[in-house]
Amino acid sequence: MQNRRDNIRNIAIIAHVDHGKTTLVDAMLRQTGTFRENEKVDERIMDSMDQERERGITILAKNAAVLVGDTKMNIVDTPGHADFGGEVERGLSMVDGVLLLVDASEGPLPQTRFVLRKALERDLPIILVINKIDRHDARVAEVVDEAYGLFIDLDANDRQLEFPIVYTNARAGTATLDIDVPGTDLTPLFETIKATVPGPMINQEATLQVQVTNLDASEYVGRLALCRIYAGELRKGQTVAWCVPDRTGAGLPPVIKNVKIAELYVAEAMGRVAAESATAGDICSIAGVPEIMIGDTLADLEDPRVLPPIPVDEPAIGMIIGINSSPLVGRGGGTRLTARQVDDRLQNELIGNVSIRVVNIGRPDAWEVQGRGEMQLAVLVESMRREGYELTVGKPQVITRKDEKGRTIEPMELATVDTPDDHVGAVTQLLAGRKGRMMNMVAHGTGWTRLEFRIPARGLIGLRTSFLTETRGAGQIHHHSDGYETWQGEIRTRANGSLVSDRPGPATQYAMTKLEDRGSFFVAPGDIVYEGCIVGEHIRSEDLEVNVVREKHLTNHRSATSDVLVRMDAVRKMSLDEALEFIRDDECVEVTPEEIRMRKLHLLALDRHRQRGAAKAREAGRDGVSV
Repeated sequence: MQNRRDNIRNIAIIAHVDHGKTTLVDAMLRQTGTFRENEKVDERIMDSMDQERERGITILAKNAAVLVGDTKMNIVDTPGHADFGGEVERGLSMVDGVLLLVDASEGPLPQTRFVLRKALERDLPIILVINKIDRHDARVAEVVDEAYGLFIDLDANDRQLEFPIVYTNARAGTATLDIDVPGTDLTPLFETIKATVPGPMINQEATLQVQVTNLDASEYVGRLALCRIYAGELRKGQTVAWCVPDRTGAGLPPVIKNVKIAELYVAEAMGRVAAESATAGDICSIAGVPEIMIGDTLADLEDPRVLPPIPVDEPAIGMIIGINSSPLVGRGGGTRLTARQVDDRLQNELIGNVSIRVVNIGRPDAWEVQGRGEMQLAVLVESMRREGYELTVGKPQVITRKDEKGRTIEPMELATVDTPDDHVGAVTQLLAGRKGRMMNMVAHGTGWTRLEFRIPARGLIGLRTSFLTETRGAGQIHHHSDGYETWQGEIRTRANGSLVSDRPGPATQYAMTKLEDRGSFFVAPGDIVYEGCIVGEHIRSEDLEVNVVREKHLTNHRSATSDVLVRMDAVRKMSLDEALEFIRDDECVEVTPEEIRMRKLHLLALDRHRQRGAAKAREAGRDGVSV
């Protein structure tokens, strides 16, 4: 017999980047007694990774739990960025309803569309939360209409369109059901969740069915598997059937192995507490199965029924990651330099990240890593850099396919641009040069215009810096996957060539001053360079080999004006994201804990000259990722 557990609500919060999702979770934790009044708590509690706090985004799907009266609410904080779609899928597989959080000024944006589509496909009940209603430029009524329009665009049915609306100020910790009546706390939100999101459906007569949705690790018990229990009861010390699916792609049936649940934990506030048992509807963590993977099923020994795997969007972007092969290897503060260490780290990433793929390219020291977008791959490289790895990273490239007629097709993106009215022409010209087609333009009458473009995914690679330059830093661009189209032709993404060092040594101010009229520099006087190292950006389209280590010849004669103070232009120091945007196909990024350098793939000038002809031929008939 099936019935619902009324004392549990499993919910996900989905929103666009910086619409206040993590801030709202913080307020929910505070108001339900998770923290004492006098307890000092960091802002953005749920964003525990350094990069999450720095980038202002959520990368990993995490969960917390609050107790509202006698109802336990498990909150899954999922990413709002399409690059982390694997995390989104896993987060939604654990819940029975979602909060759709939308900024009262910006309204629904592309990443919101991506996650909402996933929620509607799962037929999850949705609560619309209009946040930041205290903004001076809030346009609440229009944003509600835009949300309805988004639901209709995503083919929501009549029942899905009858969603409740809650208006919140997450930073102040208030909510109201009537925009004209100020809220005092989050009680209206909690009551709406209890009324709208059903408790998990359970079958008291069904046998055990548990699915692994995420992985973690503990130094005490080893690998931890975060699970949703769909049926039955799971107990500490219990022996269950571990259904291991075929991971080779050969279509073989799953292998059944008997395993023992060594430890069992349930969520409490921001942590885990040990428990003796958990039942259908619960979200729990288990230890004792060291090789368990995301999507695996734990089932009853006598009746092992396998749950369907968690679907994940196909990767669209790939790039080559290998060991640091520059002449300065080992001098950048790295402690993990070997191919085996890099390979082990990439294989470990596969364990907890279902949307990443690592492809063998036939080289012992490099691998092709594929993911949903540039940001996802940059986050992986930055994490490895902070862990002490030294790497060589190639330019991100799109992953193409063949259609039924044998034609090359490439991934497309729907890009939404918000820009001041004065920059509409420049932005349109910029995206048109990258094969973007304008699909829509709306002037809000507030001095801002919203543009929609359909553009090849590779047209967005390296776009950020140029876009910010054209909009004087004021514009915003967001995008999500929008199918495939036939290959759109060559896209020239960088107008200027590189200044390339023609010899090794420390850069000198004397040499750099003499070369200032040739371009801008990425290295400062005293920095160590080598042949093939990119030291700056040329003012012309072609590369230029330069000597930045030249020293001033000393003489026995001195005049009153021989030594004068020389002022140089400021050096442009590149971050990892900026370096990945800057490089061309024949260039790569040297990543170490202490330095980010750019260099040519072929360090010797003679080798580069030999490769130019081959590169042109490859560009004309390229098929797939190549670096």
